Amino acid sequence: MGLTLAVATGLGLHPGPGLFVSPEGLHPKPFISANPRGVIPVGGTVTIWCWTQHRGMRFLLFKDGSGDSLNYTDPGGSTAQFPITSAGREHGGSYTCRYSDGSGISSEPSDPVQVIVSEPSDPKPNISLSPSGVVSLGASVTIQCRGPHWGRWFVLKTQGGHFLHADPDGFGAEFPLSSLRREQGGSYSCSYHSRSEPFTVSYPSDPVELVLREGNLSPVRRSQPAQLTTPGADVTIQCQGPGRDVRFFLHQAGDLPQPQPMEPAEDGAEFYIRPVGRQHGGNYSCSYRLRSEPFVSSQPSDPVELVVAGEGPGSMSLLPAP
Repeated sequence: MGLTLAVATGLGLHPGPGLFVSPEGLHPKPFISANPRGVIPVGGTVTIWCWTQHRGMRFLLFKDGSGDSLNYTDPGGSTAQFPITSAGREHGGSYTCRYSDGSGISSEPSDPVQVIVSEPSDPKPNISLSPSGVVSLGASVTIQCRGPHWGRWFVLKTQGGHFLHADPDGFGAEFPLSSLRREQGGSYSCSYHSRSEPFTVSYPSDPVELVLREGNLSPVRRSQPAQLTTPGADVTIQCQGPGRDVRFFLHQAGDLPQPQPMEPAEDGAEFYIRPVGRQHGGNYSCSYRLRSEPFVSSQPSDPVELVVAGEGPGSMSLLPAP
């Protein structure tokens, strides 16, 4: 099975003083968690933890759909560990645990925790946002996932490590999010699985970032005055904002890769284009995000236009867009 236990032996089990028993004759349910959380690869390791406020309990681990249980005894403590090493498809599932005292009185079952195993033979899906780009707080966005197989079920991993499930729609699924709040900004990824194996999923997609725009954050000021230069030269775009505890982002109209931002100095940052080519022509604006909220953006600055002129070596100017 690849499932191993660590068992501590010692004195017999006895209910501690003041041990509460519910009117139904059961102790309160224990707590349960899995470490690491989320999807684990085939061959990886995950540990299920169970604990209660009382010492000297016998813990039993249950998997949904299986009558088997694994027990762990720790007379000196109140926590049990159930490591799963070399995880395989058979280890994916929903787990709960119970504990019992020396008199045989058992607890209620814990809340379930899920162990999800990734299948390396399944290609990872694609993920996208609609609309794409930065979305205003309070607005709506749909996260779209698409895979190579028809009729697979999709799982979306959210910023907080939670999972959302969606029924298939052909080769993909959609996760609509409405009335967006600050805490929903973040990095998302999705996986898919067959109906018969809900806890064995594909490798996750590449992440997509949901960045939210805050209307109360002041836009950055226009970058720099007009300048002339020649193709092949260096250009610096300067962005200014409210202070040091922010990170600046440069945006160019179109889909070209953006220059990487420098660390802010004083109240601004500088973006370097070295050397300039015709592909760099276009409108540029910049925004900032507070370091404490990396997925909440300011309004964009007024744009500036970078114009590359001439068939061959010629002149170039950086002018405010009308």
